[in-house]
Amino acid sequence: MFSNNDATKHPPRDNPERAQASKPGNAWPLPRHLVVGRGHRMAWRTVGNPAGAPWLLLHGGPGSSCQPGMLVPLDLTRHWAIAPDQRGCGASRPRGQTTANTTQALVADLEVLREHLGLERWSVLAGSWGTVVALAYAQAHPQRVQRLVLRGAFALRRREVGGLLLPSPGVSRVLGAEPCWPGSEGGAVPPVLMRLRQLLQSGTPGVASLRVLRRWNMLETEAAGRGIRRSLRHAIQAERPALASAIRRGWAALQRQQRQAQAQRQRPGMGPSDRRALNKFRIQAHYLLHRGFVRPGELDRAVMQLAARGIPVDWVHGRFDAICPPANSRRWATMGQRLAGGSAVLLSPCSGHLGHEPDMQSALRTAVRGPH
Repeated sequence: MFSNNDATKHPPRDNPERAQASKPGNAWPLPRHLVVGRGHRMAWRTVGNPAGAPWLLLHGGPGSSCQPGMLVPLDLTRHWAIAPDQRGCGASRPRGQTTANTTQALVADLEVLREHLGLERWSVLAGSWGTVVALAYAQAHPQRVQRLVLRGAFALRRREVGGLLLPSPGVSRVLGAEPCWPGSEGGAVPPVLMRLRQLLQSGTPGVASLRVLRRWNMLETEAAGRGIRRSLRHAIQAERPALASAIRRGWAALQRQQRQAQAQRQRPGMGPSDRRALNKFRIQAHYLLHRGFVRPGELDRAVMQLAARGIPVDWVHGRFDAICPPANSRRWATMGQRLAGGSAVLLSPCSGHLGHEPDMQSALRTAVRGPH
Protein backbone atom coordinates (compact mmCIF):
# COMPACT_ATOMS: atom_id res chain seq x y z
CA MET A 1 0.00 0.00 0.00
CA PHE A 2 2.93 2.35 0.62
CA SER A 3 4.77 1.39 -2.55
CA ASN A 4 6.19 4.18 -4.67
CA ASN A 5 4.19 2.96 -7.65
CA ASP A 6 1.02 3.56 -5.68
CA ALA A 7 2.13 7.04 -4.64
CA THR A 8 3.75 8.68 -7.66
CA LYS A 9 3.33 9.17 -11.37
CA HIS A 10 7.06 9.43 -11.83
CA PRO A 11 10.11 9.79 -9.55
CA PRO A 12 10.18 13.00 -7.49
CA ARG A 13 12.16 15.84 -8.97
CA ASP A 14 13.58 17.02 -5.65
CA ASN A 15 15.38 14.51 -3.45
CA PRO A 16 18.39 16.15 -1.77
CA GLU A 17 17.89 14.49 1.62
CA ARG A 18 18.50 10.88 0.52
CA ALA A 19 21.85 10.63 2.32
CA GLN A 20 20.33 11.87 5.60
CA ALA A 21 17.20 9.75 5.48
CA SER A 22 18.03 7.71 8.59
CA LYS A 23 19.25 10.69 10.67
CA PRO A 24 16.16 12.74 11.55
CA GLY A 25 18.07 14.81 14.07
CA ASN A 26 20.32 16.19 11.31
CA ALA A 27 17.88 16.09 8.42
CA TRP A 28 16.17 19.51 8.54
CA PRO A 29 17.38 21.25 5.37
CA LEU A 30 17.21 24.86 4.30
CA PRO A 31 13.88 25.64 2.62
CA ARG A 32 13.24 25.98 -1.05
CA HIS A 33 10.59 28.34 -2.38
CA LEU A 34 7.79 27.88 -4.88
CA VAL A 35 5.93 30.80 -6.48
CA VAL A 36 2.23 30.27 -5.77
CA GLY A 37 0.68 33.54 -6.93
CA ARG A 38 -0.41 36.99 -5.71
CA GLY A 39 3.13 37.77 -4.57
CA HIS A 40 3.43 34.72 -2.29
CA ARG A 41 6.37 32.29 -2.31
CA MET A 42 5.77 29.12 -0.32
CA ALA A 43 8.72 27.65 1.59
CA TRP A 44 8.96 23.87 1.66
CA ARG A 45 11.35 21.12 2.65
CA THR A 46 11.63 17.42 1.96
CA VAL A 47 13.20 14.94 4.36
CA GLY A 48 13.60 11.17 4.30
CA ASN A 49 13.53 8.53 1.59
CA PRO A 50 12.28 9.93 -1.77
CA ALA A 51 11.43 6.39 -2.89
CA GLY A 52 9.23 5.86 0.16
CA ALA A 53 5.62 6.70 0.99
CA PRO A 54 5.10 10.47 0.73
CA TRP A 55 3.67 12.27 3.77
CA LEU A 56 2.50 15.88 3.65
CA LEU A 57 3.03 17.65 6.99
CA LEU A 58 0.64 20.50 7.84
CA HIS A 59 1.53 22.75 10.76
CA GLY A 60 -0.81 24.44 13.18
CA GLY A 61 -1.33 28.01 14.21
CA PRO A 62 -2.62 29.61 12.13
CA GLY A 63 0.68 31.40 11.67
CA SER A 64 3.17 28.80 12.89
CA SER A 65 5.52 26.77 10.69
CA CYS A 66 6.82 23.26 10.16
CA GLN A 67 9.46 22.15 12.68
CA PRO A 68 11.89 19.19 12.83
CA GLY A 69 9.89 17.66 15.69
CA MET A 70 7.05 16.98 13.26
CA LEU A 71 9.20 14.24 11.72
CA VAL A 72 9.20 12.09 14.88
CA PRO A 73 6.15 9.94 13.99
CA LEU A 74 7.66 8.99 10.62
CA ASP A 75 10.15 6.27 9.75
CA LEU A 76 12.46 8.27 7.50
CA THR A 77 13.99 5.12 6.04
CA ARG A 78 10.66 4.34 4.34
CA HIS A 79 8.76 7.64 4.45
CA TRP A 80 9.30 10.85 2.51
CA ALA A 81 8.20 13.95 4.43
CA ILE A 82 7.10 17.07 2.56
CA ALA A 83 6.90 20.05 4.93
CA PRO A 84 5.55 23.35 3.55
CA ASP A 85 5.15 26.57 5.53
CA GLN A 86 1.72 28.05 4.80
CA ARG A 87 1.33 31.51 3.21
CA GLY A 88 2.91 34.22 5.32
CA CYS A 89 4.27 31.67 7.82
CA GLY A 90 7.77 30.59 8.81
CA ALA A 91 10.16 30.80 5.90
CA SER A 92 7.44 31.62 3.35
CA ARG A 93 7.51 35.11 1.87
CA PRO A 94 6.36 37.76 2.45
CA ARG A 95 6.26 37.10 6.19
CA GLY A 96 3.04 37.85 8.03
CA GLN A 97 1.22 38.77 4.82
CA THR A 98 -2.58 38.42 5.02
CA THR A 99 -3.39 39.67 1.51
CA ALA A 100 -4.66 36.83 -0.70
CA ASN A 101 -4.29 34.52 2.30
CA THR A 102 -7.27 32.19 2.72
CA THR A 103 -7.79 28.50 3.37
CA GLN A 104 -8.79 28.07 -0.26
CA ALA A 105 -5.46 29.62 -1.30
CA LEU A 106 -3.58 27.25 1.03
CA VAL A 107 -5.36 24.29 -0.57
CA ALA A 108 -4.40 25.55 -4.04
CA ASP A 109 -0.78 25.97 -2.90
CA LEU A 110 -0.65 22.33 -1.82
CA GLU A 111 -1.84 21.24 -5.26
CA VAL A 112 0.89 23.35 -6.89
CA LEU A 113 3.46 21.65 -4.65
CA ARG A 114 2.08 18.15 -5.32
CA GLU A 115 2.25 18.70 -9.06
CA HIS A 116 5.73 20.20 -8.77
CA LEU A 117 6.90 17.04 -7.00
CA GLY A 118 5.17 14.76 -9.49
CA LEU A 119 3.14 12.98 -6.82
CA GLU A 120 -0.08 11.17 -7.67
CA ARG A 121 -1.15 10.81 -4.03
CA TRP A 122 0.18 11.45 -0.58
CA SER A 123 -0.82 10.84 3.02
CA VAL A 124 -1.38 13.78 5.35
CA LEU A 125 -0.14 14.30 8.91
CA ALA A 126 -1.61 17.46 10.42
CA GLY A 127 -2.05 19.03 13.84
CA SER A 128 -4.38 21.59 15.39
CA TRP A 129 -5.17 24.30 12.79
CA GLY A 130 -3.46 22.05 10.24
CA THR A 131 -6.37 19.61 10.58
CA VAL A 132 -8.67 22.30 9.11
CA VAL A 133 -6.35 22.71 6.12
CA ALA A 134 -6.08 18.92 5.78
CA LEU A 135 -9.86 18.43 5.73
CA ALA A 136 -10.31 21.29 3.27
CA TYR A 137 -7.65 19.82 1.00
CA ALA A 138 -9.07 16.29 1.22
CA GLN A 139 -12.56 17.57 0.43
CA ALA A 140 -11.32 19.48 -2.62
CA HIS A 141 -8.95 16.74 -3.86
CA PRO A 142 -9.99 13.38 -2.36
CA GLN A 143 -8.37 11.46 -5.20
CA ARG A 144 -4.98 12.85 -4.09
CA VAL A 145 -5.22 11.67 -0.48
CA GLN A 146 -4.24 8.16 0.58
CA ARG A 147 -4.93 8.55 4.30
CA LEU A 148 -4.92 11.17 7.06
CA VAL A 149 -3.57 11.30 10.61
CA LEU A 150 -5.10 14.30 12.36
CA ARG A 151 -3.86 15.47 15.78
CA GLY A 152 -5.81 17.71 18.15
CA ALA A 153 -8.54 18.61 15.65
CA PHE A 154 -9.70 22.23 15.63
CA ALA A 155 -13.41 22.83 14.95
CA LEU A 156 -13.23 26.66 14.50
CA ARG A 157 -15.93 27.23 17.12
CA ARG A 158 -16.08 30.60 18.86
CA ARG A 159 -16.11 28.77 22.19
CA GLU A 160 -12.71 27.27 21.43
CA VAL A 161 -11.24 30.64 20.52
CA GLY A 162 -12.92 32.37 23.46
CA GLY A 163 -11.53 29.79 25.87
CA LEU A 164 -8.05 30.96 24.89
CA LEU A 165 -8.59 34.71 24.47
CA LEU A 166 -11.27 35.77 26.96
CA PRO A 167 -10.23 36.36 30.58
CA SER A 168 -10.73 33.61 33.15
CA PRO A 169 -8.88 32.99 36.44
CA GLY A 170 -5.99 31.33 34.61
CA VAL A 171 -5.91 33.97 31.88
CA SER A 172 -6.00 36.83 34.39
CA ARG A 173 -2.96 35.35 36.09
CA VAL A 174 -1.05 35.60 32.81
CA LEU A 175 -2.28 39.02 31.73
CA GLY A 176 -1.59 40.70 35.04
CA ALA A 177 -3.16 43.96 36.16
CA GLU A 178 -2.40 46.12 33.14
CA PRO A 179 -5.50 46.96 31.04
CA CYS A 180 -3.80 46.12 27.75
CA TRP A 181 -5.89 43.16 26.64
CA PRO A 182 -8.94 43.94 24.48
CA GLY A 183 -11.20 41.21 25.87
CA SER A 184 -13.31 40.92 29.01
CA GLU A 185 -14.74 37.92 30.83
CA GLY A 186 -17.98 36.81 29.21
CA GLY A 187 -17.42 39.12 26.25
CA ALA A 188 -17.85 38.41 22.54
CA VAL A 189 -15.00 36.95 20.54
CA PRO A 190 -15.29 38.86 17.21
CA PRO A 191 -14.65 42.33 18.71
CA VAL A 192 -11.57 40.96 20.49
CA LEU A 193 -10.22 39.54 17.25
CA MET A 194 -10.99 42.74 15.34
CA ARG A 195 -9.06 44.78 17.89
CA LEU A 196 -6.18 42.31 17.91
CA ARG A 197 -5.94 42.41 14.13
CA GLN A 198 -6.02 46.21 14.19
CA LEU A 199 -3.21 46.38 16.75
CA LEU A 200 -1.01 43.88 14.92
CA GLN A 201 -1.32 45.10 11.33
CA SER A 202 1.01 48.07 11.76
CA GLY A 203 4.43 47.71 10.16
CA THR A 204 5.97 49.53 13.14
CA PRO A 205 4.00 48.32 16.17
CA GLY A 206 3.63 50.65 19.13
CA VAL A 207 3.82 49.88 22.82
CA ALA A 208 0.22 48.61 22.99
CA SER A 209 0.77 46.26 20.04
CA LEU A 210 3.98 44.91 21.54
CA ARG A 211 2.29 44.20 24.87
CA VAL A 212 -0.62 42.46 23.17
CA LEU A 213 1.49 40.09 21.08
CA ARG A 214 3.66 39.19 24.09
CA ARG A 215 0.59 38.41 26.14
CA TRP A 216 -1.03 36.39 23.37
CA ASN A 217 2.10 34.27 23.24
CA MET A 218 1.93 33.82 27.02
CA LEU A 219 -1.73 32.82 26.81
CA GLU A 220 -0.92 30.04 24.33
CA THR A 221 1.86 28.75 26.56
CA GLU A 222 -0.40 28.84 29.65
CA ALA A 223 -3.16 26.90 27.85
CA ALA A 224 -0.68 24.28 26.67
CA GLY A 225 0.62 24.01 30.22
CA ARG A 226 -2.84 23.24 31.60
CA GLY A 227 -3.02 20.15 29.42
CA ILE A 228 0.45 19.00 30.44
CA ARG A 229 -0.31 19.44 34.16
CA ARG A 230 -3.49 17.38 33.85
CA SER A 231 -1.74 14.62 31.95
CA LEU A 232 1.02 14.53 34.59
CA ARG A 233 -1.52 14.12 37.39
CA HIS A 234 -3.21 11.32 35.48
CA ALA A 235 0.07 9.52 34.78
CA ILE A 236 0.93 9.63 38.48
CA GLN A 237 -2.51 8.38 39.52
CA ALA A 238 -2.36 5.61 36.91
CA GLU A 239 1.05 4.54 38.26
CA ARG A 240 2.91 5.06 35.00
CA PRO A 241 6.24 6.33 36.41
CA ALA A 242 8.18 6.33 33.12
CA LEU A 243 5.50 8.42 31.43
CA ALA A 244 5.22 10.74 34.45
CA SER A 245 8.98 11.31 34.37
CA ALA A 246 8.92 12.16 30.67
CA ILE A 247 5.99 14.55 31.17
CA ARG A 248 7.82 16.25 34.06
CA ARG A 249 10.76 17.02 31.77
CA GLY A 250 8.46 18.63 29.23
CA TRP A 251 6.63 20.52 31.95
CA ALA A 252 9.92 21.87 33.34
CA ALA A 253 10.93 23.10 29.88
CA LEU A 254 7.58 24.85 29.45
CA GLN A 255 7.91 26.47 32.87
CA ARG A 256 11.32 27.87 31.89
CA GLN A 257 9.74 29.28 28.76
CA GLN A 258 6.97 30.88 30.83
CA ARG A 259 9.46 32.46 33.25
CA GLN A 260 11.47 33.91 30.37
CA ALA A 261 8.33 35.37 28.82
CA GLN A 262 7.28 36.92 32.14
CA ALA A 263 10.73 38.44 32.60
CA GLN A 264 10.64 40.01 29.13
CA ARG A 265 7.07 41.28 29.15
CA GLN A 266 8.10 44.86 30.06
CA ARG A 267 11.26 44.98 27.95
CA PRO A 268 11.30 48.06 25.71
CA GLY A 269 11.71 47.70 21.98
CA MET A 270 11.05 44.83 19.62
CA GLY A 271 13.45 41.90 19.55
CA PRO A 272 13.72 39.04 17.03
CA SER A 273 11.30 36.85 19.02
CA ASP A 274 8.77 39.69 19.05
CA ARG A 275 9.05 40.05 15.27
CA ARG A 276 8.40 36.32 14.81
CA ALA A 277 5.43 36.52 17.16
CA LEU A 278 4.08 39.56 15.31
CA ASN A 279 4.12 37.72 11.98
CA LYS A 280 2.50 34.66 13.56
CA PHE A 281 -0.30 36.47 15.35
CA ARG A 282 -1.07 38.69 12.38
CA ILE A 283 -1.89 35.53 10.45
CA GLN A 284 -3.71 34.00 13.41
CA ALA A 285 -5.96 37.01 14.04
CA HIS A 286 -6.75 37.16 10.31
CA TYR A 287 -7.83 33.53 10.10
CA LEU A 288 -9.68 33.38 13.39
CA LEU A 289 -11.61 36.55 12.62
CA HIS A 290 -12.81 34.96 9.36
CA ARG A 291 -13.56 31.57 11.00
CA GLY A 292 -10.81 29.99 8.97
CA PHE A 293 -12.61 30.92 5.72
CA VAL A 294 -14.65 27.75 6.23
CA ARG A 295 -18.43 27.78 5.81
CA PRO A 296 -20.61 26.46 8.66
CA GLY A 297 -20.91 22.67 8.46
CA GLU A 298 -18.11 22.37 5.90
CA LEU A 299 -15.80 20.38 8.18
CA ASP A 300 -18.61 17.90 8.89
CA ARG A 301 -19.21 17.55 5.17
CA ALA A 302 -15.51 16.89 4.61
CA VAL A 303 -15.52 14.14 7.24
CA MET A 304 -18.60 12.53 5.67
CA GLN A 305 -17.07 12.71 2.20
CA LEU A 306 -13.89 11.00 3.40
CA ALA A 307 -15.95 8.22 5.00
CA ALA A 308 -18.04 7.80 1.86
CA ARG A 309 -14.86 7.33 -0.17
CA GLY A 310 -13.34 4.97 2.39
CA ILE A 311 -10.28 7.17 2.98
CA PRO A 312 -8.79 6.14 6.35
CA VAL A 313 -8.57 8.81 9.05
CA ASP A 314 -6.79 8.38 12.37
CA TRP A 315 -8.00 10.95 14.90
CA VAL A 316 -5.35 11.42 17.59
CA HIS A 317 -6.42 13.75 20.39
CA GLY A 318 -4.89 14.25 23.83
CA ARG A 319 -7.55 13.53 26.43
CA PHE A 320 -6.41 16.58 28.47
CA ASP A 321 -6.18 19.02 25.57
CA ALA A 322 -6.99 22.51 26.93
CA ILE A 323 -6.85 24.27 23.54
CA CYS A 324 -8.92 22.12 21.16
CA PRO A 325 -11.61 20.07 22.94
CA PRO A 326 -11.17 16.28 22.63
CA ALA A 327 -14.90 16.15 21.82
CA ASN A 328 -14.02 17.46 18.33
CA SER A 329 -12.16 14.30 17.37
CA ARG A 330 -14.55 12.01 19.23
CA ARG A 331 -17.51 13.37 17.30
CA TRP A 332 -15.83 13.22 13.91
CA ALA A 333 -14.41 9.74 14.53
CA THR A 334 -17.88 8.54 15.55
CA MET A 335 -19.34 10.13 12.43
CA GLY A 336 -16.78 8.37 10.22
CA GLN A 337 -17.26 5.02 11.96
CA ARG A 338 -21.03 5.27 11.61
CA LEU A 339 -20.85 6.03 7.88
CA ALA A 340 -18.05 3.57 7.05
CA GLY A 341 -16.99 1.24 9.83
CA GLY A 342 -13.24 0.81 9.98
CA SER A 343 -12.38 3.97 8.06
CA ALA A 344 -11.99 6.07 11.23
CA VAL A 345 -9.85 5.31 14.29
CA LEU A 346 -9.70 7.34 17.51
CA LEU A 347 -6.60 7.40 19.75
CA SER A 348 -6.70 9.30 23.06
CA PRO A 349 -3.19 9.53 24.51
CA CYS A 350 -2.43 10.78 28.02
CA SER A 351 -1.39 14.24 26.85
CA GLY A 352 -2.48 17.79 26.26
CA HIS A 353 -2.44 19.61 22.93
CA LEU A 354 1.21 19.67 21.94
CA GLY A 355 2.56 17.25 19.38
CA HIS A 356 5.85 16.68 21.20
CA GLU A 357 4.33 15.42 24.47
CA PRO A 358 5.59 11.86 25.07
CA ASP A 359 2.34 9.88 24.96
CA MET A 360 1.15 11.95 22.00
CA GLN A 361 4.32 11.10 20.07
CA SER A 362 3.81 7.42 20.84
CA ALA A 363 0.21 7.56 19.60
CA LEU A 364 1.22 9.40 16.43
CA ARG A 365 3.89 6.79 15.69
CA THR A 366 1.29 4.07 16.14
CA ALA A 367 -1.10 5.85 13.76
CA VAL A 368 1.45 6.65 11.06
CA ARG A 369 3.26 3.31 11.13
CA GLY A 370 0.12 1.23 11.71
CA PRO A 371 -1.47 -1.45 9.53
CA HIS A 372 -3.18 0.83 6.99
